[in-house]
Amino acid sequence: MSSTPSVGFSFSQALSAQTAKKVTPVSDAPPVVEPAVLATPKALLAADNWQRGEVQLCCVEKWNETHDVVSFRFQGLTPVKFNFKPGQFITFKLAINGDKVYRSYTISSSPSRPFSLVITIKKITGGVVSNYLTESLNVGDEVTVTGPDGIFNLVDIEADKYLFLSAGCGVTPMHSMSRWLCDTTTDSDIAFVHSAKTVDDIMFANSMASMASRSPKFNLNYVLESDGNKQNLTDKHASTGCESGRLSLQTLVKLVPDYQQRTVFVCGPEPYMAAVKLMLEAAEFDMSQFNQESFGASSAMGLKAAMESNPSTEQFMLSIGDKQIPLTGNQTLLDGIESAKLPIIAACRSGVCGACKCQVVSGTTESSSKMALTAEEIAAGFVLACSTKITSNVRLQM
Repeated sequence: MSSTPSVGFSFSQALSAQTAKKVTPVSDAPPVVEPAVLATPKALLAADNWQRGEVQLCCVEKWNETHDVVSFRFQGLTPVKFNFKPGQFITFKLAINGDKVYRSYTISSSPSRPFSLVITIKKITGGVVSNYLTESLNVGDEVTVTGPDGIFNLVDIEADKYLFLSAGCGVTPMHSMSRWLCDTTTDSDIAFVHSAKTVDDIMFANSMASMASRSPKFNLNYVLESDGNKQNLTDKHASTGCESGRLSLQTLVKLVPDYQQRTVFVCGPEPYMAAVKLMLEAAEFDMSQFNQESFGASSAMGLKAAMESNPSTEQFMLSIGDKQIPLTGNQTLLDGIESAKLPIIAACRSGVCGACKCQVVSGTTESSSKMALTAEEIAAGFVLACSTKITSNVRLQM
């Protein structure tokens, strides 16, 4: 292992870099569980699998994970068994103040518990969708979602030994993955290091401690900017590691000495993931074993810069069915699709969620992001509409 300067990450700095705004707490009260009208056990056991597509859900539980994070449990209006890959996300189709809005959220529950889905959402000052859902969506309300999507999961990424590195709400896919591994195997080798500002900001603390207590190969650790009350963590699970300050290579080596032999999964704010990637590259980690999820604003800004770095005024024709849509070489497929008012889900609009994938039947394009596409989809001509420009006349199939 080569020596490297400490590459640290400050969770508060990352949040300020993303929002520069103070989060308004929702409640410090204990979780409140209000039962809705549930399907009978017989109906659930006889339910069909839901694996792909649009589905109508009913909120059957709502509770606070932390002072500014809310979880929702959903069941199908028609009973279904939810079949998805641990780590994937679904996209909500909402109407807010008369506008159609789409937003993607990672499933924080596991397909090993298939009769409901749990979505966990952090309330953000100025966040249109997060505020709407955390404040206005209640038990008994119905929503329409589509999915599941996402290649950041335990099926498409195989591993023998896992290292989960997360910060903030980046813990949601890791919780789903951990639950799946603990529910379906008895000897999964998991090392988990989660970064947070304080103990009170840690999501799923009880659930994580319970899994680690039952699984001898589950190494659970936290890195806290402010480590007051850290005894609360070790009281839940005596073997929990807890370090102060920022995640650094020195801290990682202390908590997970064999990190070089593990497959790494990273999720969190963009500055956190960038710092982790730089740290591991400097440590000569095998980056073929490095995997990250991303829904951050920094991705969108980076994508915009990439798309505008070589502007073109040449005009081409985009054909979709019987629609003929003129586009310049500097406009995206999404620009054209939305200008023609054709239906498309564009949840992240930054080339990471994969919800806007579509197929190029003829013509040429250039894309600044393919991260949500599989090799098979790329070979078949699929692209992400939000991050693809046309370089000739193009026919598209949606």
